[in-house]
This record gives sequence, C-alpha cells and structure tokens, in this order.
Amino acid sequence: MGDSTKFIFTTGGVLSSLGKGLASAAIGALLESRGLRVTIQKLDPYINVDPGTMNPFQHGEVYVTDDGTETDLDLGHYERFTHASLGKDSNFTTGKIYYSVISKERRGDYLGGTIQVIPHITNEIKDSIRRVATDVDVVIVEIGGTIGDIESLPFLEAIRQFKVDQGPENVVYIHLTLVPYIPTAGELKTKPTQHSVKELQSIGIVPDILLCRTDRFLPDEIKKKIALFCNVGVEAVITAKDVDNIYEVPLVFHREGLDDQIIKKLNIWTRSPRLDAWEALIDRINSLDTKVTIAIVGKYVQLIESYKSLNEALFHGGLPHNCKVNLEFIDSEEIVDQKTCRNLLGHVDGVLVPGGFGSRGIEGKIRAVRFAREQRVPFFGICLGMHVATIEFARNVVGLKDANSAEFDKKTPHPVIYLMLEWYDEQTRTVQKRDADSDKGASMRLGAYSCTLKEETLAACAYGTPDISERHRHRYEFNNDYRQQLEDAGLIISGTSPNGELVEITEIADHPWFLGCQFHPEFKSRPMDPHPLFKAFIGAALGFSRNK
Repeated sequence: MGDSTKFIFTTGGVLSSLGKGLASAAIGALLESRGLRVTIQKLDPYINVDPGTMNPFQHGEVYVTDDGTETDLDLGHYERFTHASLGKDSNFTTGKIYYSVISKERRGDYLGGTIQVIPHITNEIKDSIRRVATDVDVVIVEIGGTIGDIESLPFLEAIRQFKVDQGPENVVYIHLTLVPYIPTAGELKTKPTQHSVKELQSIGIVPDILLCRTDRFLPDEIKKKIALFCNVGVEAVITAKDVDNIYEVPLVFHREGLDDQIIKKLNIWTRSPRLDAWEALIDRINSLDTKVTIAIVGKYVQLIESYKSLNEALFHGGLPHNCKVNLEFIDSEEIVDQKTCRNLLGHVDGVLVPGGFGSRGIEGKIRAVRFAREQRVPFFGICLGMHVATIEFARNVVGLKDANSAEFDKKTPHPVIYLMLEWYDEQTRTVQKRDADSDKGASMRLGAYSCTLKEETLAACAYGTPDISERHRHRYEFNNDYRQQLEDAGLIISGTSPNGELVEITEIADHPWFLGCQFHPEFKSRPMDPHPLFKAFIGAALGFSRNK
C-alpha cells in the first residue's frame, strides 16, 4: 500500500437499493476524469463465502471477473463506469472474512489466543482493504447492507478504525440516504436522513459527505436544514437525484460539486475534470432515433436485476446504431407450445436466451430457439442459451429426438451437452478434474479463457480479430462425440479453445444471425465500448425490423 493512497467509504441508510453501487461507480468515474487511478471494493455482510450459489431471485446477478471470482453484481457497475481491474480481492463477505480467520486459528497462527471480533475480525477486514491499495491513488470501498443491520457492524467498526489508522486526511466517509417527497404534504422530508446519520454517528462514524437520494434537486433551504441537523457543511450535502439513465449519475454528481468536495477533504491535487466522453454519451443516448424489441426468454424474469449486465450490454449494443433497445422479459415456463411461441415472440426483432442453471423452463427455451431458427429471427444464446440451441438443433435438424443435456436428463441417449470430466484450466494452468458429485463451485469453469475464431463467420466478423478472451461461468460443455454429426447437418463451430478441445461459439448456416456462445460476453461490455457480439446482434435485429 502506497503512503499516499486515499480511501473513500460509502455506506447507506434508511433502506436498501438506494444505489450505493452506482454511487461508488460514479465517484470512481469522476475521480478518473481528474486523472486519478482508482479501484473499487465491495464488502458484503451476508455469511455466504461468495454469491456463487445464491438464488438470483434473492441476490440478483452473479458477476464474474477475469480471474474467475464470483462476485456481487455491483462489481459490474464498477467495471462499466471505470477502468479499474477487479478480481478476487475486490469482494469480501462476512463468510469470506470469518473463513479466513477460522482457518488461521486452526493452523495456530494466533498462537493459542482467544479469537474475537475486535481485533481479529476487524483486522482481517482492514487487511482486505489494504490488499487492493496498490498502484492506485484512491480506493473506494462500498459497505453493503443498511446502517442498523446487525450483520454490518464488524465492517463498520473496521472502517471506523481505519480513519484512526490512516489519518483524517486520508479517509472520507460518504453516506447515502433518502430524502423522500411526500405528495400529500407537498414536502421533502429530511427526518429519515437525520435518523440514519444519527445511527451512523452512534457507532463512531461521522460522515463527511451526504448523498441524498431524491426525485428532484434539493433546494438550498433543505440542504441547510440537513447540514444543521447532521453536522456537515452545506456544500457537503449532495443531491443524488433520480435520473432517466444511470450513465447520467457522474454528471449529476459533478454538477452538485461532489468531486470538488472529495478532493478538498482528501487534500489531494488533481487536474480539472474531463467529462467530454460522458457528456457525449448522454447526448447520444438522448438522440436515439430507431428502436428494436428484444425478447429475453429466461426463468428469472420476475427480477430483472438477475440479468443486470445483460440488460446493460444490450443497451450498449444499440448505441452504435443510434438504436433504442426495448426489452421484453418472457418466462420460458409460459412457452408451452409453438402456438404460444408465435403469440409471445411473433412481434419481436430478436430472441435472446440467457445463462442459468437447472431444468426448470428448459423446454420453453428450446421452443423459443426453434421459433427463432425457423422464422429466421436473429437469435443470441448465452451459456445455457448455447446449450438449448444445440439441443434444439440436434432434435429438430439432425433428428436425435431425445437429445438433451446431461444436466437436465442424466439418462438421455444423446447427451449433446455433458459434464466434461477433465479440461485445461487457464486460470491455474493445470488439468482440472470434476464429476457430478463435485461441489458446485469447484466443478465450474470460471473466469477468462482464450478462444480462436473461424474465419468468415458471424463471430469473426463481429470481433474483427481471430483471437479473443471471454469470461465463463458454467459446468456443462458441448459434447465433442456429436461434433461431426452436428457439423455435417449445418452447425458451424465458429469458436473453440486454442487447442480445439472446448467448443466456445456455435452458429448455423442459412440464417441471418444465429449465434450461441459458451461464455458471458455481457461481463465485458461498456457504455463507451459496446461488446462486439451485442453490437452485431442489435444490428441484425435492426435489419430484421426494417425488412419485416
């Protein structure tokens, strides 16, 4: 850790989902615009070691970094808004912290001492923060949960100590809270913010800056009232106004003077902010003049946070085409036959089947793939989406009527998707082994893997380069025993691992745009650098829309 490294801690009060993750990401973007090097870390209070085995309905999307770490979805915001390179040290949970401390105790690292929350747990938390404080000017640390939650207390105590350890000019506390507008009273109410700050102060943390989430810019009298009751300067009361598009947040914060306040309180010199790229992005977003409708056929559609990176990547894909992307989320369990397919999908310009696990809703996804293939609707299958596209092709084109994935039917006579027992792991540079009884996390292929593209394919055209690297999160693979049979029937293997062993991308001949990929391209899409596959998919959907 450099002696000059500064730290920003963001906390939240009153209720969850106020937007701490977006706020932290936007702060990172503003500091980068001033020429500072930043990294962002998320500390989560839940006891799971990581979110990898958590139900998407409860926690939303699991985001994956290049090094194969399964993390909180907020890390997706961090990477989309900044150039920070995130990995295994960018997300710590209560479970991960306690697991480390208990492992040390079992090894005898504490020399027989009594292990306590203070200092052992808090020291472990502080060590995890210092671990990411290399080669950066500022570390932004988001504390998950809400002030008052019992689970968050060790993390809050650790960051309270951190200011004492590092010195007051090296640490800033930013607290995000709610200032609701009550229509019946016609007033903005500051009491939730007052109580939230009081709760934070009761555990020894005095916020330096308040981000006030509200639906309008706060008038000066409200800011003065909050400043008086919460013991901060009025200039440190920042409106975190609702926006039409999340990429406006850095500009709103800058307008409110947030980056000036941070720089002042950290006593750090920077250049003037350069926000031209963000302003140009918003101008482009506000001038989109065409639109397409994309159907997302999944099983977590009741909670769209389950597909957060996917939704953003589709939005990004429309920007180069000046195209607004309308998303329709369709529960695959509702697709009971091809007639239902026509009713639900007949009007859309593209069909996307996203990743997922388990057998629920699979047959509906297969029917959606068949509809897109036969009706020549642009189709994009991601991870599980590639699997069901392979199954559909095997059943309805090759004639393997009972073809399936071993994940869904262990007795299928034609397991065109199966559990590969050995593969070369680029993360560890070793041969990995697994079986059906392996721990779910241990049996997955996670993180960035290289892929070689076949010339003159949709994939090669989209990427414009023969060699790529993409992030993975899956257990089951394309079964090479069926590779030749499927290729002979028109399936195109357009991307494989460099050694040719792992099938990464499939396409079909005689279709405007039909592609399935084993990896998750959404994790690498950025608003100012849309992912090539999403850009190509939306372009194909726009062409389909115009030719209807």
